[in-house]
This record gives sequence, structure tokens and C-alpha cells, in this order.
Amino acid sequence: MSVLILCHFALALFAAPLVRRWGTRAFLVLALPPAAAGVWALTRWSTTAAGGTDTTEWRWLPAYHVDWALRLDALAELMVLLAAGVGTLVLVYCASYFDDRSRQLGRFAGNLLAFAGAMLGLVLADDLVLLYIFWELTTVFSYLLIGQTSDHKRNRRSALQALTVTALGGLTMLVGFLLLGHEAGTYRISAILADPPPPSAALSAAVVLILVGALSKSAIWPFSLWLPNAMAAPTPVSAYLHAAAMVKAGVYLVARLAPAFAEITPWRPLLLVLGSLTMLLGGWRALRMNDLKLVLAYGTVSQLGFLTVLAGAGGHDTGLAATAMILGHALFKAPLFLVTGIVDHATGTRDLRKLSGLGRRLPAVCAVAVLAGASMAAVPPLLGFAAKEAAFQTLLDGSTGDRWALAAAVAGSALTTAYTLRYLWGAFARKPGVPDTGAHPVPAAFLAPPAVLALACLVLGPGVPWLEDLLGAYAAQFPAPDHPYHLALWHGAGLALGLSAAAWAGGVLLFLASGPVLRVGHALALRSADRVFGGMLLALERTALQCTGLVQRGSLPAYLVTTMSVVLAGQIAVLVVDEPWTGTPAPRLWDHPTQAGVALLTCAVALLCLGVRRRMKAVVLAGLTGYGTALLFVAQGAPDLALTQFCVETVSMIVYVLVLRRMPVYFEENFSRWRRLMRMPVALAGGAAVAVVLWIMAGHRRAESAGAAMVEETAHHGLKDVVATILVDLRAWDTMGESAVLAAAAVGVTSLIYLHRRTDAAEQPVLPLPGDHPHAALRTGDEPGTAPPTAPRTAWQASRYESAGLPSGDEGAPERTWLAASATLAPERRSLVLEVVARLIFHPVLVLSVYLLLCAENLPGGGFVAGLTAGVAFIARYLAGGRHELADAVRFKAGLFTGLGLFLSTATALGGLGEGTVLHGWTWHGHLPVWGDAHLSTAVLFDCGVYLLVLGVVLDIVRALGARIDRQIERAAPRPEEGRA
Repeated sequence: MSVLILCHFALALFAAPLVRRWGTRAFLVLALPPAAAGVWALTRWSTTAAGGTDTTEWRWLPAYHVDWALRLDALAELMVLLAAGVGTLVLVYCASYFDDRSRQLGRFAGNLLAFAGAMLGLVLADDLVLLYIFWELTTVFSYLLIGQTSDHKRNRRSALQALTVTALGGLTMLVGFLLLGHEAGTYRISAILADPPPPSAALSAAVVLILVGALSKSAIWPFSLWLPNAMAAPTPVSAYLHAAAMVKAGVYLVARLAPAFAEITPWRPLLLVLGSLTMLLGGWRALRMNDLKLVLAYGTVSQLGFLTVLAGAGGHDTGLAATAMILGHALFKAPLFLVTGIVDHATGTRDLRKLSGLGRRLPAVCAVAVLAGASMAAVPPLLGFAAKEAAFQTLLDGSTGDRWALAAAVAGSALTTAYTLRYLWGAFARKPGVPDTGAHPVPAAFLAPPAVLALACLVLGPGVPWLEDLLGAYAAQFPAPDHPYHLALWHGAGLALGLSAAAWAGGVLLFLASGPVLRVGHALALRSADRVFGGMLLALERTALQCTGLVQRGSLPAYLVTTMSVVLAGQIAVLVVDEPWTGTPAPRLWDHPTQAGVALLTCAVALLCLGVRRRMKAVVLAGLTGYGTALLFVAQGAPDLALTQFCVETVSMIVYVLVLRRMPVYFEENFSRWRRLMRMPVALAGGAAVAVVLWIMAGHRRAESAGAAMVEETAHHGLKDVVATILVDLRAWDTMGESAVLAAAAVGVTSLIYLHRRTDAAEQPVLPLPGDHPHAALRTGDEPGTAPPTAPRTAWQASRYESAGLPSGDEGAPERTWLAASATLAPERRSLVLEVVARLIFHPVLVLSVYLLLCAENLPGGGFVAGLTAGVAFIARYLAGGRHELADAVRFKAGLFTGLGLFLSTATALGGLGEGTVLHGWTWHGHLPVWGDAHLSTAVLFDCGVYLLVLGVVLDIVRALGARIDRQIERAAPRPEEGRA
């Protein structure tokens, strides 16, 4: 079972190249996985019909009792045959429906096959969490398939609507699954059905939440609005997802859980009422539609309501009728959708007001449609008749609620007959005053899939007793009555047959009175659900904009005050109510007088920040507070933290300085005195609250400190640096997550800065600033007498001489400078001392970074500090020589370092799977020539990944905030005077 599911997804990955190579014939290859699933299910028929099961189990998340558990029983067998059988025929149908010029056909084919795999996993899942995963996969692939033609607004809106309704229902259902699993003590569906939890308020709440998800998936009122709009999808999608597969998922879930929870309040009332209402509303709306697909769509909504009534009734006989109706509905509704696609393909329209005389032009297509339509209208001897008779009789023999549902079912069946006649008349009849519609011939391969399904309705009508064993195996999960119902085509002339005749007669009368029916329908029509949904979305958007305008006013101080006020209110409330300071030892002011001195100086610098008006001075003072914190770490005996704090503060200050070049020198915000007086208490209270909380947390420790265990574990591995070992080994998951967040943040920042990067190619070449080297501007081919370049030249693509601004032809004897690109700067912007210092410290700092990286096992250091240190070396080159110097120092893009770092850390983590767990540590000991005894551990490899990642992030930020702003300054500078040498 697992292999069959994975084959769908595996082949879906290659759908696009297959379609590019073979065109629409690739659909025949893509039909192989669902065909194999169908054949496999047929081989298991006898086992499941006898009440047996096939299971697959793999312990996935044992700590959470979540397993990869698949189970094939009678109900799953039926659904697998439908999902796989109809899916195979639909994929074969696609080979004729589309042509090789269809847009994005490869993506469509992959999504359709992946949906078939997700549907197969959904009906086989025996774990609630696994079922939810496949459930949401069908939602996502349905969204992609409905929005296939994404350049049409209708498709985008319909896809978003379907995603919104079904995804919200799915999330609600997930909460119900979690409640149900908690009440039952397991997420295994078969175990829950075998031993249901006792009735309780929590169980009733879980049942209601689960039913919300099921009803939204199966388009039951009030969630039925999304299904008709989903007809914007291509016809094969409608035939598969909206007739045989996706919309059946909710009915399947109801049928799956009914044996255990049908007696739980409010299962039956909820399903019988909403199912009956949906059946009537959908059928009535179908009589007013002029699009053939919409007639079938609203008819599908009506039929889904009928199926919900039967599956939700929760009895032996109604369960038997429900499964028969599920099969019958798929076999007659899917071919009708496929026939609609053929009609649209052959004539170019689906408007029944424009179609006329197609029955004579396309007699074979008409015959298939009449056969499927007759089954939908429950005309004997077709399968639809046998299933409808079973439904009427079992509801008739049921409770009072079942009989009320029977009345709605008879009325709904009359509507079904009416819209079936409307569909057949509208598609194939000759209409007075309407010229015959032209149509091209339909190939046999195009008609074969719907013909196979329609013939199945004809064969299984008299052969419905063949299904008794399989469908009866599902019904056997309910208590059997004294005289159980048996499937048969003919049960004699009885009340059920009389009700069927009444439904046929009522349907014929409704069809003949179509004019008055339409007038009454328009008179009684309320505001459409689609408009209500659109109004709700618009109101939500307006409310969000108003809230955003109220809260997001662009004032950073206001944001900080609001955030701190909320946090302080919560903290103060807890402190006042719980009084956690009781029994907490009094805090010591300091362990050493040095700490007091450093703390006082740091506080003094922080207070000086309050009165500063110049931005640069504020940055320097804020940086000094960071350095003061680092000194406190040194005094406390935490060199690793101190080293990290020093590096972070240094890089942060440089970044601030780079950004402040494009900002005013002075703060422009003018705050009144009362505003300052209001904000000062908030700031002071915030600092005091943090201090008090830390004091209470430290004083309330009851368990033994984990420090001794950490030291022992570190020594066990032959290491000494506990902090580095914690970061890259004992808590490597945290470090790995933080690394990913750091990379994402860097990519986000630089992406915002480079938002208009594509327009750079059309801009004028960067001109030298006054006083700069005359050849400082990079050659772009725009100079007179030069040919246009094949691609824009940038500092990353220029040679080292171009980067340095050297004239062409001087490569043999370049000017001697301390830095390669220093000549590109104007004399007044150069600092010879800074150039010399940058040149002298560059390589030693890089060596120091490598040392900090490799010594982290036993001495202070680590990949993070080492990466920051290496970044400082490159920042020194940039500050001394400008952006061209940075380009010369780093010949690779910064993203390469970031990507390599993430790859190396992730690969090291996944390498632990060889020992059974992710991030499993190991150490290699050996002897190397010259080097001597050596060892290498996964912690070092992981730290190397962190090193490259941090270096890449620093370079990316400097490139974005430094080099990018340099280019903006250069473009804003006045042009040099003409003829200046």
C-alpha cells in the first residue's frame, strides 16, 4: 500500500518532462499508478468482502503515538476502486481532451496524479493524524487544479474560495481529531472503532468539530458555495475531484466513523437536517442553471446531501444503501461531466440555450449521456435505481427522523429527475428557433472513458447482488436488524417503488413546467452564498485595514510602548496574584566589586543615550552598553558569551553606521515633555520587571542544576568547552533552527534592498565621484566608440583591474597600492592608515577565525564567533577600499557561503540517521602524517556549517547595506565636468 501511494507522488514529479517529451500521450503513462492501485484492490476483493483486512504499520512519531498506519477493509476497498478506477479513466480521457499546445499541461498532469495519490492515502489511512495530512494534501492539490488557468480572475477566485472553505474546515477537524484521540487514548482509527470512548461533553465537541470538516469537504450547506464555483476548473478535474473523489472524502469520513459515533449527540440530527436541506437546495438551484456543468454541479451538491443522510443515519441497512449509492453516484456523475467536456470540446459552448440537435450529430455521445442520466434519475434496470430503492426502503424502515429524511429524499429525487431531463434536453434535443449546433466528430478514444463508466451502471444494475458481500461487510459493523435488507434490482411492487414513481412523476412535471419554475425560483431566490462570501471577505479586509491603520502608525516608540505595556500587564498580574517572591532568597548586589563598576558605567552610558540628538552618537553609546554587558560576562567567568557579545556588537555597530549614511544626521522626531514623562515609567518598569522575574526564576529553582550533568557529558566525549558542546551537540536542534532563521532573515533583508535589481541593467553606468580615479566607473559598453556588452557588467563580474579602476592596457604594470581597489576612491575619501591596517590584519584575522572554529571543543570559540570574526576581516577591507575592494576580496557571491553552511549543517544532522537518530554524534580518531594523532567529530562539521552560514550572512548584509548604498550615493552624485582627466 505504501509503495502504491509513493508511486503516485514519484511519477508526478516527472510529469512535466514526460509531457514535454511525449505531449498528451504522457497521460497514458501517468495513468499506470492508479491503474495498478485498482488492479491491486481487485485482487483483495475476496479478502475484504469476507471481513478481512490488509494492514501496513510503521512507527512514525512514537512519542506522540502517531504512526504511518494503512488499512484496507471493505469501505476502503470501495473507495480505492472508485479513486483509482475513475482516476485511471480520467487520465486516459485527458490524453484526448487536451492538446500539446495547452498551457502548463505538465504541471496540471503532475497535480492531478499527485491528487490521486493523496486520495488513495486518505481512504487507506488508519491514523487520524495521517488521515488529516492526506486530507489537506487533497485540499492543496484541488486548489492548484481549480486555479490551473491562473491568468483568469474567475479561476483564481474559485480556487481561493475552495481553499478557504475546505482548509478552515480541515483545521477545525484537526482540533476534533486531537480531542477524539485524547478521549480514546489512541489515534488509531480501527482501535477507536473497536472500542469507542464513553459519551462525554468532550466527545460530543470532538464529533461536532470533525463533522464540520467533513461537511465542508463534501459541500454540505452552509459550505456548499465552493463546489459550483469550482467548475471553473477543466472538465477532467470536475469529473474526478467533484464527482468521484474529493467531495466523497467527507461522506467517506462520516461513513467511517458512523459505526462508533452515530449514537453520540448531535450526530444524527445534524447530518439528517443539513443533508436533507442541502439535497433540496441543490436540486432546486440546478433547475435554474443554463451551463451544463453548473447543472451537474448543483446536482452533485444535492446528491452529496442525499449521501450524507444515508451515511449519517448510522444503521445496518442505511449503511448498505449508503455504500451502494456512493458507488452509483460516482458511476453516473463522472461520465456526465466527461460528456459535458466532450460537448464543450466539439461545439465550443456549454450553454444549453445555444445547443440544439446534438443528439443527431453525436448519437454515440448522446447514448452515453442518456445511459448515465437514466441511472442518475434512478430508472430501472440501472444501478442508480437499485441504490435509490435501497435508500427509500431502509429510510422507510427506520426511525421517525429517518422517515422525515425520506420525505426530503423523495422531493430531492423529483428534483433530480427534473434536472436530469433538463440536462439531456439542453445538451442533445432540437429546440425550436435555435439552429442546429455544429460539432466536429468525437474520436472513439475520447468517448471510451465515459462509455465504460456508463456501461458499468448498466451492468451493475442487474448485477447489484454481486456487491452484497463487499458492501455488506461494511454494514456488518452496525447492529444487524432481525430482517436485514439485501441488495437486489427488484423487490416487488411496494411502497418504495411507489415513492420512486412519485418522484419520477414529480420530476417530469417540474421539467414540463420549467417556465413557471424559473419564475418562482427567481422570485424566491435569496442573496447567493457566493455574494455573501465575497461580502464577508471584503468586510474582513476592510476591518483589517482599519485595525492596521489604527495600530500601525509608523512610530517605532509607539510600537515598543504598546508591546512593553502588554507584557508588563501580564507579568505584573502574575506577580500580584501569585506572590512568587515568597521564600526567594534576597539577591546579591554583586559577586565582585568589578561587576558593580562595570554595571554602573554601563547604566551611565545608557542614560546618556536619552539626551542624544545625533544618530551616530546614539549608535556609539548603544554599542558601548553592549560592550559593557560583554565585560560583565568576562567578570562573571563566561568567556564564550563575552566573545560572542563583542563580535555581535562590533558587526551591529558597523551595520548601523552603514545604514545611517542615508539618514539625517539628527533625530527628526520631536517629542513633547509629557510624552517623555509617560514613556520613562514604561521603560523603567520594563527593566525592573525583567530583573525581578530573573531574580524569582533563579531563586525558585527546586531541581538540581543541569550544569553538572552537562560537564560530565562533555568530559565523557573527551571535551572541555561545555558551552560549545551544548550549542553544536547537546542542543544542536536549537542551533540548527536558529541558523535557518538567520539565513531567512538575511535573505529577506537583502531581497527588500535589491527589490528593483532587474532595473539596474537599464540604468546609466556609475560615474566617478569628483576627485575619483578617472577610470573608477566600470565599463558597460555605453561609452562612445564601444560596442554594447552582451550582459551588464558589475563589480562581481569585473576583472581585478577593472575593479581596481585601472586603465585598460596597464595590466602588465599595475600601480602599487596597499589595497587592490583603493585607487577607485577620491583622495579625500581615502585613509592610508586604514588601508595599511586593513591589509595587515586581514589574513591574521582570518587565521584567528579558523583557530576559533577549530579550538571550540576545548577553548572559547565556535562557529558563530568564528564566522563573525571572519566577517569583521572582510568588513575592514570594505571600509578601507570601498565596494570594489569588497568585490575583489570575495570572488564568490555571499549566498554561496550561506547555502553551503546550511547544506553542511543539515547534511551533518541527517548523517546521524545512519546511527538511528538525526544529529547523532560520532567522533573519528586516527593518525595523520605530519599532523600526528587527530580526531574529527560531527560537532566540528556542524560548527563549520555554522561558520560558513554566519560569514555568508555578514557578507550579504555588508553587500546590501554597504555596496548597494554606495552605488546609490554614486548615482546621486553630480556628473564630473566634461573633459576632466
